[in-house]
Amino acid sequence: MNITLRQLTYLRALGQARSFSRAAEIVHVSQPALSVQIRELEEQVGQPLVERRPRDVRLTRAGRRVLETAERVAGELRDLQSEARRGLGQVNLGVIPTIAPYLLPASLAGLRAQGGLRLREATTESLLAEIAEGRLDAAIIATPAPELFETPLFEDRFLLAGTPDQLTMVRGLSPQAIDPDQLLLLDEGHCLADQALALCGLTRAAQRIDLGASSLTTLCALAGQAMGLTLVPEIASLQETRAFPTLALSRFDEEPARTVRLVRAREVSDAEAWFDPLARVLQQAGEGLVAQARRRF
Repeated sequence: MNITLRQLTYLRALGQARSFSRAAEIVHVSQPALSVQIRELEEQVGQPLVERRPRDVRLTRAGRRVLETAERVAGELRDLQSEARRGLGQVNLGVIPTIAPYLLPASLAGLRAQGGLRLREATTESLLAEIAEGRLDAAIIATPAPELFETPLFEDRFLLAGTPDQLTMVRGLSPQAIDPDQLLLLDEGHCLADQALALCGLTRAAQRIDLGASSLTTLCALAGQAMGLTLVPEIASLQETRAFPTLALSRFDEEPARTVRLVRAREVSDAEAWFDPLARVLQQAGEGLVAQARRRF
């Protein structure tokens, strides 16, 4: 029997997603490639592992038993990779794009003091997948991840950004008062865009300006030139207003916010040696940025 780690990883994704297409997205391969590996795994085991239904995929009893083994192997692999990296003094840290340019420079000195650090900037979905695969030790994100262990770092409130004239047109400074025609958002896949839409009571279809923007700095540059309005987190406020002097910020009457958090896999044997110190460094830097923003705006 020649079962591969890749096949077990794909089965774990299939068990989680219960859909071949969704599982393929989780492990970043095409659906046919995933299907081939699952069929080969079934051949190795000698019996079906999944029930293929029109609108659902379910694991068979044999599939559940193999999945239990796959989960155990994945956990042991994460521990092995973690121990190897600890020997090198290196932590692999992921961070989403709407946090990285602001929090990382503010925490750089403290991060260097923690030892080696390898950074990866990507969307939340990609970072969570890489933690599950053991390629990242931890990630800084701004949405809940119930399957992971998390430590809240700080609350990051949203401000409304635009030119002074545009801001005066938003009655009562309520997110729901923003005209969809004026709302500038990041491209799909960025959690900040989803949060902004939810706060404004909108859907992606209702937002009529389709920029495909991949950075908050791009949105701030456009908002500063009266192209529309956007939401800016407090940690980004000082840096973006310095970069774009025509950009003005206003606080909402009832301030919406996101919780920035540090997450990791639940079963990590040496987490106390590096996770808690890392969280303290990031928390201190984040709280400092937020405090500066609240004194200024």
